[in-house]
Amino acid sequence: MTFFTDPVLRADKPGAGGWFNRLMAARGFQKWAAKFPLTRRIVRREGEAMFDLLAGFCHSQVLSALVQLEIPQKLMRGPLEATVLAHHADMPLERMQILLRAGVALGVLRSRRAGRFGLSRTGAALVGVPGLSQMIAHHDVLYRDLSDPVAFFRGEVQTELADFWPYVFGGNMDPEVAATYSDLMAQSQVLVADDTLAAIDLSGVSALMDIGGGSGAFLTAVGEVYSDLDLMLFDLPEVAPSAAQRFSAAGVTERTRITGGSFREDPLPQGADAISLIRVLYDHSDDTVKALLAKCYAALPSGGRIIISEPMTGGVKPTRAGDAYFALYTLAMRTGRTRSACEIRSLCHAAGFVNVKAPAARRPFVTSCIEARKP
Repeated sequence: MTFFTDPVLRADKPGAGGWFNRLMAARGFQKWAAKFPLTRRIVRREGEAMFDLLAGFCHSQVLSALVQLEIPQKLMRGPLEATVLAHHADMPLERMQILLRAGVALGVLRSRRAGRFGLSRTGAALVGVPGLSQMIAHHDVLYRDLSDPVAFFRGEVQTELADFWPYVFGGNMDPEVAATYSDLMAQSQVLVADDTLAAIDLSGVSALMDIGGGSGAFLTAVGEVYSDLDLMLFDLPEVAPSAAQRFSAAGVTERTRITGGSFREDPLPQGADAISLIRVLYDHSDDTVKALLAKCYAALPSGGRIIISEPMTGGVKPTRAGDAYFALYTLAMRTGRTRSACEIRSLCHAAGFVNVKAPAARRPFVTSCIEARKP
């Protein structure tokens, strides 16, 4: 069929979009296309995709309920009857059955004989992926911020997410809040560290300073791969000390140095020939990022490297992860924004860095990387 592929009729061709869109919206054409053998599969596929967009929030809430009730963890040892799971959750059986069947429909659970339910491969992976359950449970904050989406995009919502991550505003942080922040960050850093180290080769680096390094999850992963690399951590005074225990457990204490401070107000420690910014830039405004990159440039010796790892937008080609999720998340934080690799590359060039490279990302929904050098 040439109707959908003919370049004359493509919706992105100047002058053709209005006519094409009117045709697609016409009820008569939709009815014909749903019956015609060469188009009905397309119509069904696009209809299902639209329904998934509509039902997406319900799907996320099913996942959130399963995680909060710890149902995947309970099923790790084997299938259980719905009655058992309902009892543990203090939930009426008929409601638990609806939740479990929804989990099956979404591919997280599997239905078994005799009314029992078990984990699918996806469900087992959910339990095994470090920090994933914690991040899913944490999303109740973002969902509340998005409860009025129009007001959210107009900037009329005083979002809760900004209060959950108060470090982005600078200043002191309550110790209990700092502990919550550090734990969630450490859990989420495991996959980020894996993908960053798969994309970036740190051979030849003698000392790496991780700015905003939290409880040291990324540096610990680096230390396990590079046994001769000195590790420097710089983060807020309320956060940085939490790295000491992690470094000790990993056996890397002798080659670590922890410094408390704010990159907004304090000078960066000297002595590193590489600096890493792991999920840091997208938390902050362009002005803050420019100032931070300038500080990094000044702190590095000639030939020193900067490594940036964080989720990025798709730029001219928007992506689901970068543009339809992380961009909203950072918008709710009210301080930063998710940038494209091209935008970050430009910021690096403006700070004086050269040889800016963007290695292919293993999993862009986890992180993407950029590295550059000081001439």
